[in-house]
This record gives sequence, C-alpha cells and structure tokens, in this order.
Amino acid sequence: MGLHGKLVAAIEFKAGGDVFHELLRHRPQDISTISPEIVKGCDLHEGEFGHVGSIISWDYIHDGKVKKAKEVIQLIDEEKKLIQFKVIEGDLMELYKDLIITIHVETNGGIDLVTCTMEYEMLNEDVEHPISILSLFIDLTKSIETHHLAQP
Repeated sequence: MGLHGKLVAAIEFKAGGDVFHELLRHRPQDISTISPEIVKGCDLHEGEFGHVGSIISWDYIHDGKVKKAKEVIQLIDEEKKLIQFKVIEGDLMELYKDLIITIHVETNGGIDLVTCTMEYEMLNEDVEHPISILSLFIDLTKSIETHHLAQP
C-alpha cells in the first residue's frame, strides 16, 4: 500500500460558483454561521483573509467530535477561482505527514462545479485515506448551496 494519495470530488453548485469562491476566499469566517453543524469557527492567525501566506484556523465537527486544523493559503488563482491550502497543524497532522487541499470552481456547459482535490501523504500504512474528510467537504458544499439558494 502506498503512503501517497490523491482524492477528488466535483460537486454541482446551483447557487453560482462565484458565490462559493468569494465566500471561501474573502469571508471564510461566515461559514460557521452558514453551516454551524459542520464548521464551529474560523479565525485568522496571520495575514489577511484571501491572501497567499495567510494562516487560518478552523474548528469543525468530524466523526461527532470537534477537531482543529490550521492552514496556510499557498496559492490563489482568481481566473480559475482556485484556492490552495496546506494543513500545517491540528488533528489531521496526527494522521498525515502532508495534506494539501485545492478548491476550485469551474463552469462546464453552464453548470458550476466546486472541485476539491486532496493530495496527501499518510504517516504510516495503518492510516486510512481521508475519504471521510472529503465527504465532510461535500456535505459542507451542499450546506452552503442550500443556504444561498434560500436567500431572496
């Protein structure tokens, strides 16, 4: 079994891809208000929201427990509506040596897709692939979509 992996999920987002990208890039702290059952908090530790090099801390619910993750924004590409985070601290670092999460929005045939790509290296062969984390992201994306579709 290899220790490196890559998981990808593309989710249709009916509320408009620009809405999702804008929220994640410039107002991630609002996600805890939109989806409190998944995200408990988002704090800026260093830099500014939406800028490369900034460090963000997340409190989230995974497997029924509050977990923490600290991420640095590694890359932003406005044209591709792409943001890349590298997890640098938190519960996930107990399982993964390296975890990079890239989220981008693409429009294909008039349909907006939010794509999450997780590239990772497990600490050892006993660690499971982060499928449940990817599933959590899918649930979060659908929750954000539902919230925005309900807005007048």
